[in-house]
Amino acid sequence: MKLSEFLTSAEELARRNAPAHPIVMSSRVRLARNLRGTTFPGWAKKPDRIKTCEKIQAAVESLPQMTGAFSQSMDALPALEKQILVERHLVSREHAAKGAGSSFVLSRDETLCVMINEEDHLRMQSLRPGLQLSEAWRAIDEVDSALEKRLDYAFSPELGYLTACPTNLGTGIRVSAMLHLPGLVLAEQVNQIIQAVNKLGLAVRGLYGENTEALGNLFQVSNQMTLGESEAALVEKLGKVVTQIIEQEENSRAVLLEKKPKVVFNHIGRAYGILASAHIISSKEAMNLLSLLRLGIDLGLFPGVPLALVEELFLVTQPAHLQFRFADKLSADERDILRADMIRERLRTVNRPQPPPAAPPLDNPGET
Repeated sequence: MKLSEFLTSAEELARRNAPAHPIVMSSRVRLARNLRGTTFPGWAKKPDRIKTCEKIQAAVESLPQMTGAFSQSMDALPALEKQILVERHLVSREHAAKGAGSSFVLSRDETLCVMINEEDHLRMQSLRPGLQLSEAWRAIDEVDSALEKRLDYAFSPELGYLTACPTNLGTGIRVSAMLHLPGLVLAEQVNQIIQAVNKLGLAVRGLYGENTEALGNLFQVSNQMTLGESEAALVEKLGKVVTQIIEQEENSRAVLLEKKPKVVFNHIGRAYGILASAHIISSKEAMNLLSLLRLGIDLGLFPGVPLALVEELFLVTQPAHLQFRFADKLSADERDILRADMIRERLRTVNRPQPPPAAPPLDNPGET
């Protein structure tokens, strides 16, 4: 089966509802593991990587959670399909660059994915829509426990699970949530939030993780260290911080609407106007403008327009998804034209934003 035939459609993914949606786009818990007495992937020779990969891949495929899964070597995947996996946050950019001796296994519902021979022998992750960190942790913990019965993990009583990067030592867990924070960005408060989060030992990154840009006002919040705290404690800690960020985002939106409503409506109205009229638009510009359209839907400025419309456009307008949809090879200029055509067509029946009516004045202001 081809990957394109296996993956859930963007339309179906966009309709998945979840707790704390729409501010929290998704939750992810990732575990890093290595095999005892086996050279880390970055130092292993190709024949050794292939042998280790085959061993791990067979163990992962045998899990009940992976019944009907898609399993493939990275060298057998076309570059376009690799990029689609990156755009869906199913594999890292680093893993997409791998070839022979690396592979990945993806569950039927796309909530579990195991990267084999990335930086570590195993990078297994659980993905859930909205704020579902505990659910994601329980799911990946079950996978990890089952695999530990089949594979001999590299483990130290003093240091915990041994990993290629020292920052993953210990539990080897990375807990993260993707948040949509246009209110904090428009209020120019997002940098304060990032600084406060960093002081708590957490990291804030862009759309595709470390060293990437926060396109579309999307930010990943995750733990930085994995040594010295239990998995449950880290999941709970991040959950509390994310809840606080949600409150800050909601407060920022409320304050902006109270004190600077025209500024908010101007940003959203201009975004709608460009998206509904443009004939050429880049991926970056589309993401940033769709973010504002999404905010407008959240605020009720587009009555009857489902949030799923923007969720789907977020995904299908990205370069690999767009290229796959229309043709195998497109230049950047051709993608920009087709992207604009697609967005205009999807917004054809969406009316311009309607600001909520102002509250009527009191008949007798002096009375209480």
